[in-house]
Amino acid sequence: MNQDFPFLNDDFEEIRDLLQQFENLKSGQSHSFLDEDSFELIIDYYDEHDELPNAMQAAEIAIEQFPYSSVLLLKKANLLIESKKYQDAMDLLEKAAILDSTDINLYILQTDVYLAMNQHQKAAALLEEQISVFDGDDKTELLLELADVYDDCEEFDKVFECLKMTLEHAPNNEEALHKICFWTEFTGRNEESIRLHTGIINEHPYNQLAWFNLGTAFQGLKLYEKAIDAYQYAIVIDEKFDYAYRNMGDAYIRLRKFADAIDVLKKHLEIAKPEDVIYEAIGHCYDRQKKYTQARYYYRKASHLSPNNDKLYYKIGAAYMTEYNWENAIKSILSAIKINKNNAEYLMALGNCYMELDRNKEGLIHLLAAVRLRPSSVNTWLEFIGGLYRSGFYDEALSQLEAATRKIGQKPVFLFCRAAISIATGHYKEGLLQLENALQDSPKQLKKMLAIDPTLLHHPGVLELVNQYKPVRKRNK
Repeated sequence: MNQDFPFLNDDFEEIRDLLQQFENLKSGQSHSFLDEDSFELIIDYYDEHDELPNAMQAAEIAIEQFPYSSVLLLKKANLLIESKKYQDAMDLLEKAAILDSTDINLYILQTDVYLAMNQHQKAAALLEEQISVFDGDDKTELLLELADVYDDCEEFDKVFECLKMTLEHAPNNEEALHKICFWTEFTGRNEESIRLHTGIINEHPYNQLAWFNLGTAFQGLKLYEKAIDAYQYAIVIDEKFDYAYRNMGDAYIRLRKFADAIDVLKKHLEIAKPEDVIYEAIGHCYDRQKKYTQARYYYRKASHLSPNNDKLYYKIGAAYMTEYNWENAIKSILSAIKINKNNAEYLMALGNCYMELDRNKEGLIHLLAAVRLRPSSVNTWLEFIGGLYRSGFYDEALSQLEAATRKIGQKPVFLFCRAAISIATGHYKEGLLQLENALQDSPKQLKKMLAIDPTLLHHPGVLELVNQYKPVRKRNK
């Protein structure tokens, strides 16, 4: 028995008595009179407890006793739909319509039959016809049902239109407000959403969902400042509106206001269940602020909630790399690779860490593995060739440069690499000529050559060429 909610005990006693009376009726024993409402309760009980045969038997007996009850006919029709006897259900619904055409459940069930029979257009036409007949909450329910029908037949713009009509009819309907937020983003109809929700807010200024939806529409148009203003109104109305804090945090990140983003995302953590994406976003913000210890702390908290997310371990490793903490970087990147062995970016980072520790052989092995994973990537070839160059394997670097050119064609940065190798191997004039050709072709790629070997600028001839092709900055008038 339920001690906390004694009224539930009364309900249990009532349904238990009704079920006993129904059993007595079936077996021909004496029983109390079961009225129409009692049969409804019995049918619902069996249906809710997945006792479909008993529910069907109760419905049939009930209809024998109350043949003009449209409600009982609808109950049986629903059971027939559950049994996938769609034509029998439709026949019964047509009988119910003769008795009472004002019951909205009649049209909901007919819609279910049409959808089950893959007749979406008939379902939509039925609902469109009835929407003009009903008003109030019934009209709202039919509009929401029609939106679901359009969703089923993948007419997504009509889903949006239907939800828009729902909110024009019932501006505070939470289901429609929740759904239109998704469909605005899905269909890209942000301008219409802004007009719709601005109208709702003008009439209902304390509707926090309308403010939130207005914010998401502004965010969809990359109007982040306006989005933040809307979210702030939403949380003034409901200070525990976690999704408003979440979206506001994203908007602040887009604006590169990382301190503000951290504040609102931490507020999200105070009022909602911790999520890895929130911890990761806070970590990202600290990362961008160059506060790497805090960044790693939040990346780790994210990884505790999502231990198979290799990107988190890589981000921890990358944060160590920015501080030249190569040993710890290696540990974290190896954790990422353990989860995802086929990520060239991880292999390149690991290779570079080993190179920084003068463990060149291990570094080159991982850089070569990255090339094998992404043989069409200029960057992977460049990292591998750069590793060979820094290790003093100039002939092999030149050989791999030729292999890269055969694989993906001549790239401007390869001209710089060839010049660097020529200069490093004592072919000074040839190297300068190659460098000049490279600077003429693509001067912006010079920085990639200098990343491989900054000491090249110590050569007077190199410095002279670089200065000669340095782009002239435009002066402000």
